[in-house]
Amino acid sequence: MAATTTHAFRIHKFGGPEVLSWESIELPEPKPGQVRLKHTAIGMNLMEIGLRQGAYPGPPLPFVPGVEAAAVVEALGSGVTTVKVGDRVGYAGTPVGSYAERRNFPAERLFPIPDDIPDHIAAAVMVKGMTAEYLLRRSYPVRKGETMVIHAAAGGTGLLCCALGKHIGARVIGTVSSDEKAEVAKAHGCDHPIVYTRENFADRVLEITNGKGADVVYDSVGKDTFEESKRCLSRFGTLVLFGIASGMPEPLELMKQDIMTEHRFLRGSLYAQTAERGRMLEIAANTFEYVRTGIMKVDVLERLPLMDAPKGHAMVESRKTTGSLVYFP
Repeated sequence: MAATTTHAFRIHKFGGPEVLSWESIELPEPKPGQVRLKHTAIGMNLMEIGLRQGAYPGPPLPFVPGVEAAAVVEALGSGVTTVKVGDRVGYAGTPVGSYAERRNFPAERLFPIPDDIPDHIAAAVMVKGMTAEYLLRRSYPVRKGETMVIHAAAGGTGLLCCALGKHIGARVIGTVSSDEKAEVAKAHGCDHPIVYTRENFADRVLEITNGKGADVVYDSVGKDTFEESKRCLSRFGTLVLFGIASGMPEPLELMKQDIMTEHRFLRGSLYAQTAERGRMLEIAANTFEYVRTGIMKVDVLERLPLMDAPKGHAMVESRKTTGSLVYFP
């Protein structure tokens, strides 16, 4: 099997969207255990911004960013038995490299995409939907009647967390930056959207809960929200930090915490949750079932050619967007 010429974005130095460089690359034949994929739709995630900026640990420079895509299997390396040529598959997570027309990828890290889920919906829901699934079902399994807080409630992951929390029967509180985003979050199951640019979200959570606080806060923002997220927890509440969009929070000194609380702190990780193939397949299947049954309604903000990925990064970084963004090779 000969090498294949393809195109991809590479990052040679950290910085703004302009460091994404569209290049022709030679793709070698798949190694044992790998397949060659032809991407059909590629999701956009905050993690890619962190990788581009150097805020998240990633491969050595230069590298191709991107952590999810829908694809068709084009060729098999030796020893691959879990998929065959022509299969529609998806992946969510490492190894990074989805900002490409084609790539090689470990067969064991792939999962099937159901026939009734279109490529652009799959690409929009894999990382975000699987994140919502593991956060609300595994990291802290929120229960009917409990109170949850989700930050960035009108973003791609936030909307899916609102929808799943509402389905479970939790009281859903979400933080948003504008009245327009508040309406979007409310339409997806958020009972109490809080416009954090106008009022302190922790004060408002405590008001909504009559001083009790939230059973769980799912925080993807980090530095700007961590202390207030902690303040609005109930006495035995849990804070799940699964992103650092605003930067790394200050170090947490457990023995200096309020002696009248027994808070639990988790670092949520999709990559830990999906490290074992069986668990990964289960989370993916559950996520697609939520989409199929209408529990998760996927809002695709915009579809862009892959070559417009720098524009997509700028759009997401502006924090003026809602829903998900998908690239097409």
